[in-house]
Amino acid sequence: MKFRTLTLSAGILAGALVLAGCSDTTAGSDMEGMDHSSSATADASDATFNDADVSFAMGMMMHHQQAIEMSDTLLAKDDVDAEVTGLAEDIKAAQTPEIETMNQWLEAWGQDTDMGGMDHSDGMMSEEDMTALEEADGETASTLFLEQMIVHHEGALDMAQTELREGENPDALALAQKIVDDQKAEIAQMEDMLTQR
Repeated sequence: MKFRTLTLSAGILAGALVLAGCSDTTAGSDMEGMDHSSSATADASDATFNDADVSFAMGMMMHHQQAIEMSDTLLAKDDVDAEVTGLAEDIKAAQTPEIETMNQWLEAWGQDTDMGGMDHSDGMMSEEDMTALEEADGETASTLFLEQMIVHHEGALDMAQTELREGENPDALALAQKIVDDQKAEIAQMEDMLTQR
């Protein structure tokens, strides 16, 4: 099975351009109370780390890149539910800086950030899944995005919980906990959205 992947540099550049060009903080305002700011620092060079920390950072960067790609696919469509659009924008705003942070950790740890040979099974969408989202009309895409992103988030939870059990780096552990908290809340919100459709 083939998986669509973005190169690390392209994913970070695209995310940076999106953030630079979008200053509207009112999008997704119905998600009040959810803190998407990154509390983890990028300066992890002096901290200890182990293989679990490296695997977490590399795997979660790839995972976040696909979530951003899914969000971009949805946001390019017309007639998408406004609440779902707001969620997609919030996901991009939260995950883009986290990708940058994890990339900086890996560089500080002297790790290769080429993820070409990685196993992308943790909730990652297949090529067929991504094509279905691309080809769906706005209304259908709204529902499909929610269903796919719930599965995607559940995979991220598994990865973050593995890091919390096995990791050592304090910053990586803090980000893993933030991902657990944020994405559990988003899963609950998406499930609620689906029941209202």
